[in-house]
Amino acid sequence: MTELADQTLDFAHYLTVEQGLAKNSVTSYTQELHNFAAYLTDQHLASFLKVDRLTVMNYLSALTASGKSRNSVIHAVSALRKFYRYLVQTHQITDNPMANIAAPKHAEHLPAVLTVAEVDRLLAAPDTANKYGLRDRAILEVMYATGLRVSELVHLKLADLHLEMGLIQTLGKGDKERIIPIGDVATDWINRYLAHSRPVLLKQRTSPYLFLNAHGGGLSRQAIWQKIKHYVALADIQKDVTPHTLRHSFATHILENGADLRVVQELLGHADITTTQIYTHISKKRLVSVYDQYHPRA
Repeated sequence: MTELADQTLDFAHYLTVEQGLAKNSVTSYTQELHNFAAYLTDQHLASFLKVDRLTVMNYLSALTASGKSRNSVIHAVSALRKFYRYLVQTHQITDNPMANIAAPKHAEHLPAVLTVAEVDRLLAAPDTANKYGLRDRAILEVMYATGLRVSELVHLKLADLHLEMGLIQTLGKGDKERIIPIGDVATDWINRYLAHSRPVLLKQRTSPYLFLNAHGGGLSRQAIWQKIKHYVALADIQKDVTPHTLRHSFATHILENGADLRVVQELLGHADITTTQIYTHISKKRLVSVYDQYHPRA
């Protein structure tokens, strides 16, 4: 076994025994070391202990040149930092080659957002002539009307509805309660569901939850995800849509129609407004897209 392999094995043992990391994490870190070891071998370096800052910088440049994503390079930097910190702590080296190496910033992934026309097609996809379709239409209407997280939706109870006042209440992250307005359209679909679908699904049982499955129990997050995927396909929407997409669409559309960012923060239940600010980036991106499409001199 080479010195590089020995050092990698020792590091894996340290992560497992000393730091108690999960197997997947240990595998992830050691794989990065294997990749770095292969690079060092190509550079005729036989030990991690002989690496300097320039060697690391050249390695990271090589990763980028080979087509690795920014996030892959970030992960490599994270693994090497952890490894060389371990070598310093175990007195195998005195100078840490990672000391002044900054990782690139994470690539910004803006969430998918549906257009208003796509939302209309999605909401119209369920067959409301049957009990399941009526329930699913009510679910989709509530998600788009309120921006609820899917975890909040599946825990929504009858006692949380204040439809006569146009409000619902929910417990968000950290058990923080918030009150959310709900529009007339979503309220109408809830009332239809309560009158014609929920009693049939309940089957003379009792349940505190608003939305029920075929057995009269509460729906799971996975069930909501599967239903949305089904209706996205029916609506012929060519985007990667998840339950969170309706939340993103809710926030983006009300911002585009003039809502204040602080109001959107309250509606979404964000503890920090910086989390909400991603939706201003989405709005600006769509604004530029519309400008480029329609302005004669764009």
